[in-house]
Amino acid sequence: MTGEKFEELWAIMKRLRNECPWDKEQTHDSIKAATLEESYELIETIDEKNYKELKGELGDLLLHILFHSVIAEEDNNFSINDVIDGISEKLIRRHPHIFAETKVKDNDEIMRNWEEIKLGEGRESVLEGVPKVMPGLARAFRLQEKASKVGFDWDNIDNVWEKVEEELGELKKVAEENNKEETEKEFGDLFFALTNYARFLGINPENSIRYTNEKFINRFSYVEKKIKETGKKITESSLPEMDKFWEESKKQFK
Repeated sequence: MTGEKFEELWAIMKRLRNECPWDKEQTHDSIKAATLEESYELIETIDEKNYKELKGELGDLLLHILFHSVIAEEDNNFSINDVIDGISEKLIRRHPHIFAETKVKDNDEIMRNWEEIKLGEGRESVLEGVPKVMPGLARAFRLQEKASKVGFDWDNIDNVWEKVEEELGELKKVAEENNKEETEKEFGDLFFALTNYARFLGINPENSIRYTNEKFINRFSYVEKKIKETGKKITESSLPEMDKFWEESKKQFK
């Protein structure tokens, strides 16, 4: 049944590509921003635990996978079957503890094997494959995670926090010197160190900052609402007045 439904969806995509003027004009480049947007929308539904919307967003992302695949097939680059075969072969190759006789004792060993297998596939560095277009915190987390899988890591969390304090001190020093270029670099070093600390705590910093962003939006929206109820515009209110409502918002939005 699943195979039939997939074939039906593929046929719909092919027909749209052949008959719809808009779909005909699209290229990998023209839809790549929309592909990224769909990925973000998918993540948002996961954050919100909105499983009804998650179903729809998975469908939207699947559409983009098919869209890119049909374009590639027309250009004689690869087919949808090549895509499916490729991921099937990769999953089998990178899980020898499931599909072969390899024995592993824990997840850490599974991850080390994973990186060794990828190096055996032709990669020159364990850091290859982390996209440059990823959000900065997410990319930093992933780079550190990949390096740690081959043993390049701190011994304990106390040393990681000491590094955070060291980077904070260096940032404060260059900021006081009013050296903008160096301050920007030190800010990055501090973010990188904090990301490492988050990793040791078992926290993904990208998830954390998304949570904080939403909390700020909810609290500030509360302030705006309360200011409006007084008959003022937000631009007409004073900081003490906004602070009063901000403190109220903290009780509602933790």
